[in-house]
Formats: sequence, C-alpha cells, structure tokens
Amino acid sequence: MRITVMLVDDHTIMLEGLKSLLEQAEDIEVIAQATNGGEAVQQAEIHRPQVIVMDLTMPGMGGIEATRRIVTAHPDINVLALSMLKDKSCVVECLKAGAKGYLLKDCAGEELIGAIRALAAGEFHTCSMITELIIRDYIQLDGAGRASARQILSKREQEVLQLIADGKSTKEIAFQFGVSTKTIDVQRNSIMKKLNLFSVAELTKYAVREGLSSIEQ
Repeated sequence: MRITVMLVDDHTIMLEGLKSLLEQAEDIEVIAQATNGGEAVQQAEIHRPQVIVMDLTMPGMGGIEATRRIVTAHPDINVLALSMLKDKSCVVECLKAGAKGYLLKDCAGEELIGAIRALAAGEFHTCSMITELIIRDYIQLDGAGRASARQILSKREQEVLQLIADGKSTKEIAFQFGVSTKTIDVQRNSIMKKLNLFSVAELTKYAVREGLSSIEQ
C-alpha cells in the first residue's frame, strides 16, 4: 500500500517541487495540499494522511500550532517538520507539539523520502544537524524548568503577543479585540514583565520560537 502524504507550505513553487519529487517514489502518494496552518488542520480532518510534511513559518496559524491541533485530534497522523529554522527552542517546541521528525529545507530529496517512510513505519527521524542540537541541548532546555508561552501567558496575552510579532500596532490590536488602546498597553506590559523581554524584536523572536507567529527571523 502507498504511504499517503499531505504537503503544507505557503509557497506554491515549494508545494509543486515537493509533489514532483515525491511522485518519483512508487510507494508514496500526495493526496492533499495546504498553504497555511488553519487549512492544514481542515485538510487533515478530511483526508487523514499517514504523514504530513509541515512548513513552520506561514501566514496566520504557524506550523507548530497546526501540528499541535492535528496530533491532538488525530494521534495516528505523523507530522514531519520541514523548515529553514535551526533555532534550538523552535525544534524543541515542534517536537513537544507532537511532530515525529524535523528536516531542514536544504536536505536531499532522498532523505525526505526516507524520513516519510520512517514516520509511516512508526519511527522518528531528524536530520543530522537537528539530531546534534537535540542531543546537546534538549535536556538543558527542557529539564531546567523552562516554561512555554502557553504556561506563562493567558490565552488573550498569547493572541496579543502574536499580533505584536506580526507587526500590528497597538491601535490595530485594540480595534480587533474591541477594547481601548490602554487595555492593550497594559496587556503588552504584562507580557513583557512575565517573559522578561522588553523590546518588540525580542518579543517577535520569542513568538516565532513558541510557534505563536509566522514571521521568519
């Protein structure tokens, strides 16, 4: 039987290239595509692929949050992250979200096909550079009591942080939530205090690492 695969990436040329590559493998069939995290969640519900090749930085819902939602709803779906991001925290958050593999986009086509086969067989797979990061840093990052944004921030604070990282102004955020700019200022200050981060650049990088923003750094 063929391994059913869904591709998720916000760049059409990337989707077309991946599909063309995977079609060369007789045991792999691309049955669905999505261009953002929200669409990926919907398509996963409809098509139930064995493996999802997931980009992490996309408009709207990012790949980490999409992975979390898909795996929570369908534990039998195996998510393989395919990203340019080499940030250690991003890798850890992606794996915590339920991804079974992590490859960098500069990997060889043969490794991507091998990773898909590995995940379909119930195995984990990461490229050598990511494996090195995990071995060297996972214990320190996870074992030192590092809390995630979802543990530190309220749901509304997470939403405000995402909009700040996406470049929205205080006025735009206030309008979206139907509150005053003063309320957003208070929430932003609360976020900064909780995270011990005091610039938009720092907040943006943190939001990307936590999967709360699609802005690629």
